[in-house]
Amino acid sequence: MDTKVKNTETPMSLKQFHISEDYGFILPEPLKDLPVYYKPWMDIARNMPELISSHSLRLRIHNMPLLETHLLRTHHELRLAHLALSIMTMGYVWQEGERETVKVLPQSLSVPFCEVSQRLGLPPILIHADTVLANWKKKNLDGNLELLLTLPGGESVRGFFLVTLLVELAAVPGLKAILDVINGIHYNDVAMVTKALDVVSQAIDSMKQALKLMHEYVDPSIFYGIMRIYLSGWKDNPSMPEGLVYEGVQEKPMEFSGGSAAQSSILHCFDELLGVQHEGSTGAFLRRMRDYMPPSHKHFIENISSHPSLRSFVLQQADEGLTHTFEQCVARLVDFRNYHINIVTRYITIPASRAKQLRANNQGLPEELDAIRRAPTALEERGTGGSGIITFLKTVRDKTKDTSISKCTNGNQVLPDPSMTEIQKAASELTIE
Repeated sequence: MDTKVKNTETPMSLKQFHISEDYGFILPEPLKDLPVYYKPWMDIARNMPELISSHSLRLRIHNMPLLETHLLRTHHELRLAHLALSIMTMGYVWQEGERETVKVLPQSLSVPFCEVSQRLGLPPILIHADTVLANWKKKNLDGNLELLLTLPGGESVRGFFLVTLLVELAAVPGLKAILDVINGIHYNDVAMVTKALDVVSQAIDSMKQALKLMHEYVDPSIFYGIMRIYLSGWKDNPSMPEGLVYEGVQEKPMEFSGGSAAQSSILHCFDELLGVQHEGSTGAFLRRMRDYMPPSHKHFIENISSHPSLRSFVLQQADEGLTHTFEQCVARLVDFRNYHINIVTRYITIPASRAKQLRANNQGLPEELDAIRRAPTALEERGTGGSGIITFLKTVRDKTKDTSISKCTNGNQVLPDPSMTEIQKAASELTIE
């Protein structure tokens, strides 16, 4: 946040940035289908695992008609179209694994994908805003959640995307409280800022509790050996060093990063609020990931940073309660990022090490281990977004620690967990039948 005081005539609201009071950055009630004209897209997108496993997806896409996009008239229609086209693109590129990639995306897919992406202000590749924010529906009247479209990996795919959705949902109270922090600083209201920061702190902890569900619903061998390649992009990826030509759009190959947790707007918001300064290559990567967010969400993050600095306000006020609550927020954000490192270690680092050992062993293996052995080698030390993942995450975590006013923030300062009623309720919706 900026250190200069800037009075604003109109208070910030979530609505002006197309952010929901109930769902935050999640798209409320995504469409389940497109107009019948787009049935060729949806027929393929709804059958991705089967088409990939039968090695027939590329042929289906080559035979797909080139459809016009002007009949997509609403934001919800465009978001479902982007989801469907991006799912198909990932399947087309990675159908045969990392050793039989393609250099050209056929125009029946590339042209409408780029047109839809341009209208939304999004890149033509699968992103967090697709797979998580706009890829859910209520399965039945009880509210059980289900994915609209999926990728190879069975129930682990469902668990991965829906648990991530619950993390986004857990953040909503904290997202709304950001506005109260900004307004409290504007009116020099210490009590208002302290109360709002406490809500942010509780929300960050609820996000961590939701993230813990990943262990219950996602199998590490399935994630690493089967799912991960379909989240990978063609930038900073040795499997596709030249990028991908979008036929009928431009002759020069284009490079785009794959899906990454850094594409979630919520942690960017908390970083800007608390004054976390990410620098060098880490900061550059995070800033670039904002181009993979819906533009209105990116503008919200930038708007937070344009307001007077919370950290400076806390230092100037020298109020014990306010300082403690600020430190608690920083501590919980550090704690969340430590937990994320643990998740990545279990789902990427350990399987990567195991894969190297298994490839040296030519004996027959159980299906679970064979999936790990056959996993892509190009991204063993990298995230699907192209970053050197553990080094990157530790740098982000350490920069968060540096924001602490006392400079001694650690996990031991975290207060007891808040009520888990809402997270437990949400978790019940993930029951695998």
